Parts: sequence; structure tokens; C-alpha cells
Amino acid sequence: MAFFEWSDQLSVKVGKMDEQHKVLVSLINELHEAMKAGMGKEASGKTLKRLIDYTKTHFTTEETLLRQHSYPGLDVQKTEHAKLTQQVLDFDRDYNAGKITLTMEVMAFLKQWLNDHIGNTDKKYGPYLNSKGIS
Repeated sequence: MAFFEWSDQLSVKVGKMDEQHKVLVSLINELHEAMKAGMGKEASGKTLKRLIDYTKTHFTTEETLLRQHSYPGLDVQKTEHAKLTQQVLDFDRDYNAGKITLTMEVMAFLKQWLNDHIGNTDKKYGPYLNSKGIS
């Protein structure tokens, strides 16, 4: 069983965003597998970098879509995105400097944050975008 299972309960009912969320879930699972397998800093570091890069891409795509459709909760989205981005960049910096390691606590944080963000914040924009003809 995967560390983080995608379920329809996480769907925001916007195809492009759901697909990107699934990629994020997959990357978290890949990072978890690298950690469990003891793949070493270089291999897990590459996976972490891919997760960070894709997260930035996803946040930009999501914010652009919400801005294009004048979503009233865009500021909340941007604030949450900026906070997570900074946390992950800080982790990446400390990880690469050897100050911290990839642990279950870090994995649990990533899983919980994404689950909460999609389930609580992102799901709010689904009906709004659907009402604008976006699905």
C-alpha cells in the first residue's frame, strides 16, 4: 500500500488541478519509498528537488487559473502556497547542508499538509470554477 493514497474525496472537480494533485501525491510516495529504501542523500535529494519544482509549477498554474476567473479566495491560496514553499525550501536547504535528514515526521508533514490543503482550501474553488464552466 502506498504511503499516501489518492481518493475521489480529494477531487476538486477540476480535471487539470486533480491531475496535478495526483502527481504531487505520487511524488510524495516516491520520496517516501526513497527514504524507506535508504537510497542515500543524492537519490532522495533528486526526488525532493522534483517535488519542490513540481509544487512550484502547480502553485503557479493553480493561482493563474484562479486569477483568470477572479476567484475571491485567491489571497488565501497564495498565502498558503507561499508558506509551504518557504517551509519546503528551508527543509531542502537544511537537508542539503546535512543539518536534518528525511524522516517519517517530514513525510507525515508533507502528506498532512497536502491532504489538508486540498481537502479544505482547494476544494472550495472547485464549485466556483465549475460555475464558470471549468471542469
